[in-house]
Amino acid sequence: MTPQAPVYERAADDAWLTAVYYRFHAWSGRRPFWAGLFTLLGGIPIVYFPYADMRLGNVTIAMATTTGSGSLIIGVLLVTLGLTLWFQQGVRVFAGVAAILLALVSLPVSNLGGFFVGFIFAMVGGALALSWAPGIPADEEAGAAGATGRAQAPRIGPQGVPAPYGTETEYATETTAHADGGRNSAG
Repeated sequence: MTPQAPVYERAADDAWLTAVYYRFHAWSGRRPFWAGLFTLLGGIPIVYFPYADMRLGNVTIAMATTTGSGSLIIGVLLVTLGLTLWFQQGVRVFAGVAAILLALVSLPVSNLGGFFVGFIFAMVGGALALSWAPGIPADEEAGAAGATGRAQAPRIGPQGVPAPYGTETEYATETTAHADGGRNSAG
């Protein structure tokens, strides 16, 4: 959900499924939802494969290894980090770094990171958590731009070259050190 999207107010004639969809969409738009989902899904195959067994007729194929406890710890931590990203978005940087580190540790510890499925999901989730930034609602953006009381016109520096915003003070003259790129012409 973008910060410019209007807030949906439920009308009386809307179906309950539509209202649930819009409420979920508003909830997931204010947090790193996809980062949490990928991190959570990354922990499931890492936990599952060391304890799984498959039956082919009378033959049982077991993937049990001596690293079962390590896989269990890594998988449970990834699931916990995924839930943390959903409900405590303030620790997203820590959770993202921890998810990437746990995904890397899962390669040698737990059957190549859940046969690369859990590894890929955890790496993508950690990267999404690190790259997510909370948006500013549209009404706050309008208030911040209107707080200065004037429009931001492009500033023109020496020889007609555009100057960066906020570098010159309002009281700069030819004799101050701030004028004309820092040169003082006090003579």
